[in-house]
Amino acid sequence: MTPFDYITDLLLIAVVVRQMRVRQLTLRSLLLPLGLVAGAGITYLRPISLGGNNISLIAVLATTGVLLGALSGAATAVWRRGDGAVYSRAGILAALLWVLGMGARFAFAIWVTHSGAATVARFSVHHGITGANIWQFALVLMAYGEVLSRIGVLQVRRLRAERHPVIRSVVPAGVAGGADATCPAA
Repeated sequence: MTPFDYITDLLLIAVVVRQMRVRQLTLRSLLLPLGLVAGAGITYLRPISLGGNNISLIAVLATTGVLLGALSGAATAVWRRGDGAVYSRAGILAALLWVLGMGARFAFAIWVTHSGAATVARFSVHHGITGANIWQFALVLMAYGEVLSRIGVLQVRRLRAERHPVIRSVVPAGVAGGADATCPAA
């Protein structure tokens, strides 16, 4: 792994840790994760062979990423305050799901780089996975799926909160805002 690999992976993990603080949820607030996966895509996505079970590997990992990202987005508290601004806060479950996906890819990359290459090669041959960079390609698509689905879920929830009338409601535990905080009507 290169220093760029470490930095990108750690930044993607740090994204959700940063979102464990209350912050306004806007379209602009989601540019950092998009920029990180775009950079990873430019760096790592290269032509691949679609032979063997490569498409199956891509489908399984990308679907896993989409599910983890969507669940992380759904587990993030989203509400609207009295001033109409929409806020969010990632809780423990949202962070756990995000770190599970990002951390698993990071750990896999470290393992393959240091001692797991032969094991992955044997697994690949046994399961008909071909091509030099198919694992890298599939893991990057997993990251894309996780980031894009989380962003998608949060943006849908933001738009719903912006469009619904507000009512006084209980603010998620530990969130500042007290009496002036509101949540969208159910």
